[in-house]
Amino acid sequence: MTVFLEDRLYAKTHEWVKIEGDIATSGISDYAQEELNDVVYVELPEVGDSFSQGDSYGVVESVKAASDVYIPLSGEIIEVNREITNSPQLVNEDPYGRGWFIRFRVMDSREAEQLLDAAAYQQLVEKGG
Repeated sequence: MTVFLEDRLYAKTHEWVKIEGDIATSGISDYAQEELNDVVYVELPEVGDSFSQGDSYGVVESVKAASDVYIPLSGEIIEVNREITNSPQLVNEDPYGRGWFIRFRVMDSREAEQLLDAAAYQQLVEKGG
């Protein structure tokens, strides 16, 4: 059963973000990891890299496919989760916890208005989005 956490916002490209002040943590949603199946490789950006909302910042590969990962809000990378580069299965096991991808400083918090809350994201995926 797919999990949709209420304390996160979601992008239509299946990334989640948790915003705490001007710092955000992001990864791929439970739905995305289920669709990918067994994650075998994660490519992450470098600390200090900056991205605009919707830019691809990395790649997640599974036994089925490789997919770009997109930043849900414009920001500067302040931390990457090296644990998932060594143990990519964490993305499948705990996508909202130990399987996070990046932490970044949010450049424009108003961009969050373009993201979906848990209920809207759940509707999107149930419609096959």
